[in-house]
Amino acid sequence: MTASPVSTGRTDLRPTRADRVRQVLVTVSEIACLLGTLVGIGVFGTRVEESSGGSLSADATLLAPAGTAFSIWSVIYLGLFAYTVWQWLPSRTTDPRARATGRLAAASMLLNAGWLLVTQQGWIWASVGVIVALVLVLGLLVVRLTEVPGRRGPLDLIVVDGTFGLYLGWVSVATAANVAAALVSSGVSQEGRGAEWIGVVVVLVLAAVVAAIQRRVGGRWAVAAASAWGLSWIAVGRATDEPRSVLLAWGAAAAAVLVVLATAYLRRRAGAGTGAQHADQHEAERRRAERRRAGRAVDNRAVGEQR
Repeated sequence: MTASPVSTGRTDLRPTRADRVRQVLVTVSEIACLLGTLVGIGVFGTRVEESSGGSLSADATLLAPAGTAFSIWSVIYLGLFAYTVWQWLPSRTTDPRARATGRLAAASMLLNAGWLLVTQQGWIWASVGVIVALVLVLGLLVVRLTEVPGRRGPLDLIVVDGTFGLYLGWVSVATAANVAAALVSSGVSQEGRGAEWIGVVVVLVLAAVVAAIQRRVGGRWAVAAASAWGLSWIAVGRATDEPRSVLLAWGAAAAAVLVVLATAYLRRRAGAGTGAQHADQHEAERRRAERRRAGRAVDNRAVGEQR
């Protein structure tokens, strides 16, 4: 039985035309994302919370996070800008992770800008379609980060893994909030205890979905942090603002804790698996060394007998 070859992540150091096209595509998409953001914060258009008839404001639905939650976008946008610069670095132009994520990163930026433009038009259900596409793109991107070899130094972990982990975790929560906004804007009632219990079920299911994503991508703290952040601010919103619901506030807080605990468990299990693998490798190496020593001893005895 032979060992399978392990990829070292090394590639041809010469940039190809496809590399240059990818870099330009990411840069153009970043510019589009920036322009969309300026629209979303009201520089060129209506602020997001005031668009779509106010359906996306912090007090519009039971699943709307409190306003402070949206400050995470500043970190994400800064990360996207840093990623755009990172992928132009000569040492990263041909990096396998840059090649694997570039087009998906560009798609996420364009979808982000598209979502902001769609909400400006009041097309709330169209915005649901866009954000679902966005979370799927981000999920695929983070999976690729898990599977594709490449440099993983501090810079790469912060700019690439950190940025897109936060992006995926936050958009996962935002998707649930977006769907709730679309339903309420279409006339679905959120009054009464029944609606509150449905909200509790939704946030717990959301926590389970995030945990499933984490299992696939190896339990990333950035994903957990952003998801728990969003869920925590749903809890704060329902405890301090309308529509008030102490029940849902506790449910969202519990969901945030579950996301963190699930991530810690997955990382611990992955660490234990890695430790066991290293122990097995060490034991196999020890046995090979013993066999080599035994072989040398036999050879030495044979030489002595011949003499």
